[in-house]
Amino acid sequence: MRAARFRVDGRVQGVGFRAATRAQALSLGLRGHVRNLADGGVEVLAVGPQQALEALAQWLEDGPPTARVAHLARTDPAHAPGLGPGFDILEDG
Repeated sequence: MRAARFRVDGRVQGVGFRAATRAQALSLGLRGHVRNLADGGVEVLAVGPQQALEALAQWLEDGPPTARVAHLARTDPAHAPGLGPGFDILEDG
């Protein structure tokens, strides 16, 4: 299992981005969370097989049709402690 943290910027809040990301991540068998950031971006932390993480990264480049992704950044942390079994939408952070 691998972990990936994504930072998505653009028109990504108020457009259903978190719910669509959760649905996409669950369809790929990933666990983790997604949350809005105070500066208007979105953070995604996902754990799962490398192939599924790559598929999520590709999807995040565009996001749902209502979003306009301007920038996507990725880091690969060594581990992601404290994640539950599902994929959660967290309170804004």
